[in-house]
Amino acid sequence: AATAPRIPSTRLALHHFDTSYSLHLGALWPSVRAGLLCEQKYGALLNNFAAADHVPQELELLNATDFVSEAHQKAQQWQRGAAVGEAATGCQEGSGEGRTVMQAEMVTQAEMSPPLCASISSKIKCYTFPRGDITRFRPARLDTLGLLDYYLMDAASLLPVLALNVQPDDFVLDLCAAPGGKTLALLQTGFCGHLAANDVSISRTKRLYRILHSYVPKEVRDTVSVTSYDGRDWDQVKGGTFHKVLVDVPCTTDRHSAMEEDNNIFHRRRTKERQMLPMLQLQLLMAGILAARPGGAVLYSTCSLSPLQNECVVE
Repeated sequence: AATAPRIPSTRLALHHFDTSYSLHLGALWPSVRAGLLCEQKYGALLNNFAAADHVPQELELLNATDFVSEAHQKAQQWQRGAAVGEAATGCQEGSGEGRTVMQAEMVTQAEMSPPLCASISSKIKCYTFPRGDITRFRPARLDTLGLLDYYLMDAASLLPVLALNVQPDDFVLDLCAAPGGKTLALLQTGFCGHLAANDVSISRTKRLYRILHSYVPKEVRDTVSVTSYDGRDWDQVKGGTFHKVLVDVPCTTDRHSAMEEDNNIFHRRRTKERQMLPMLQLQLLMAGILAARPGGAVLYSTCSLSPLQNECVVE
């Protein structure tokens, strides 16, 4: 008997995205779709522990820029512009002198306002090439201490770390830590009093160990505990402990699903697993909330555009 031709998992994924995301994103979907299907561009996360002071200049000569500091500057410019606009609107009937004073006060307040800027740590530096520039970064090199000078990662993966806004001596939990890029970025802040890096996959935590040994000196590694618990049960291990909790959950990993057949969650054998993702994500988020101490912060993130895996889980 003839069997139906096997449809590639990437085609199944793209069909699913076309059906659901076109409704969710509307006119934005064609450009987002093109971005998903473009060759992946990496950012170079500088390793603050390496003796590599020459690396920023080397990257800047290649026309790469630190997108974190650029974002900080743009946020400040936006706040100043918003403050000036509000001052102009609110002072139309005031005297010129009064208008100048109020405008200056509002600009000063905007410069100090935390929402846009506080989460962007000046200690984290990640270089990227401009839009349209497909230059590849050279492989990371060892310094005189035997540590690699930068870590190549999707620059968007830094956003949850920046938003978590780690403060000095915070106890931090990375609940789904492997393969380790966000764990490494958290350590680059220099603020973690203790960092617990957990992932249910033993094979993936081995990769996490390798990254820590390649980028982090022993005295800093000693402040990190690596475990392989089921994250859903974390509150039974050490609940109510952490100032900051990062819950970067397993998801459909949209770019990978649209581009790679290997380990693709849209494979027909993984249909049930994919359908159960929102429940798994909710359970992990609840565990993260229980792991935080009173007054702590929990940050939930995915690398999917799916509302079912984002807004619906949080709400």
